Amino acid sequence: MDIQTIIQHYIEGNATANERRQFLLWLKEDEEHTKEYRALRKLHDLNTWNMNKASTTAPEVETKPKKKRLYTLAREALKLSAVLLIGILSTWFIIENKDKVESAQMQTIYVPSGQRAEVLLCDGTKVWVNSQTTLTFPDKFVGRQRVVTLDGEGYFEVAKDTDHPFIVETGLYNISVLGTEFNVKAYQKKDIFETALIEGSVEILSDNTTPVRLVPNETVVLANGKLVRGTITDHNYFKWREGLICFEKEKLSSLFEKLELYYDVKIIVENKALLQWPYNGKFRVKDGVEHALRVLQHKHKFEYIKDEEDNTIIIR
Repeated sequence: MDIQTIIQHYIEGNATANERRQFLLWLKEDEEHTKEYRALRKLHDLNTWNMNKASTTAPEVETKPKKKRLYTLAREALKLSAVLLIGILSTWFIIENKDKVESAQMQTIYVPSGQRAEVLLCDGTKVWVNSQTTLTFPDKFVGRQRVVTLDGEGYFEVAKDTDHPFIVETGLYNISVLGTEFNVKAYQKKDIFETALIEGSVEILSDNTTPVRLVPNETVVLANGKLVRGTITDHNYFKWREGLICFEKEKLSSLFEKLELYYDVKIIVENKALLQWPYNGKFRVKDGVEHALRVLQHKHKFEYIKDEEDNTIIIR
């Protein structure tokens, strides 16, 4: 059994005695393992909190919840560290006293490699957050716009509100919507910007360019400093929300780039002929990058070496 599964069992409280021993040994091996465990634990707590909130409240935030439940939420939320959730959930207390406090409190989540999270915003908007992604949002929207900030990849189902446009700010462009469903991929460190519109309408905004309006099933990608329009060719791609990485007639060069992005590794391919081979298939994110490589080896003959110290994979 792989260590990721053992960690998950331990976090959920379902680990066997043998799994607990393996987990503790793994934890002692490296300081980074402790950091990884803490991040995964907080991500689990965040997902649990979101599920509990979705099952007990309507899409809109209650303005007068019972004090007893508020104090319980605040006490439990304070146990979460700022690794994934900054601005702690005690802001629920602020909502109760909204007549006294006008400003919103900002919250930030970070999703580590190989993971994903689902967030329900105060207006009922749902956001799926992919690996290596940071999402910053307020506990309540104040003013004429609903603004969030994204560094990475997110899938948005925006609650419609014609009086308050929803703005997704990224390092390169902003996306403005009223109520729609779309995917944004905007990793600042990688200089990546892509938007795909599933339903509704969005505008891509920048200080230096004319706004670009998309229609359903249309995409826009930053290429050579310009926004290039296209169409969605494979809707299975968006199944990353379900923990799946899907590929259809995709070259291994592109596939390796995605594995680098989602698992925070560097992949060096010495056998350049491999890069042009197309591949169809799908992987479960939680199975890890080495599982994906072993599956690829069945169709494309190659060897690989993983350097744990440099977090690098060399393919020959």
